[in-house]
Amino acid sequence: MMTTETAVTLASYSHWADMLLFSAMESLPAGAASQGSGTLFGSMIGTLNHNFQVDLIWRAHLQGVAHGFSTRREMLYPELSQLIHAQRQVNQWYIEWAGQQTPASLNERVCFSFVSGKRGEMSRGGMLLHIVNHKTHHRGWVAEMFFAHDVNPPETDLCVFLSAPAERTADASS
Repeated sequence: MMTTETAVTLASYSHWADMLLFSAMESLPAGAASQGSGTLFGSMIGTLNHNFQVDLIWRAHLQGVAHGFSTRREMLYPELSQLIHAQRQVNQWYIEWAGQQTPASLNERVCFSFVSGKRGEMSRGGMLLHIVNHKTHHRGWVAEMFFAHDVNPPETDLCVFLSAPAERTADASS
């Protein structure tokens, strides 16, 4: 069973990793974030728009409301600065939501529909775990794209976050 503390830690980690990656992307050569790549979402910014859109979809599931999306591949924010702002807001929602949960609410099962229309059911804690894991997966795709610019990506691993509490506290307000 997931605890409130674990939920907050996971949501905070996800925010920290997003902001660290965004900061590194801002330091790349002009146009690198939107440069085409042979990946499913076409670019760094396309991949991170996917992450953002999936965050919105699962937030709607957690709230028990319709998300209104028929795909997970919309380019909601083609400009990096706009995406950073929007992602920061949704990340803050997840951190606050996690802090309001209890082990019982995190264990509560919720019925929802995937974008495909297929029905699903998961615990709220399982949904949060999926969101964090999903974003970690796709941040890895973006990290790989840094090498096309001869730049090492930032280390966004959970163990880095957990082992540097002073750094993550400073970054939590970002």
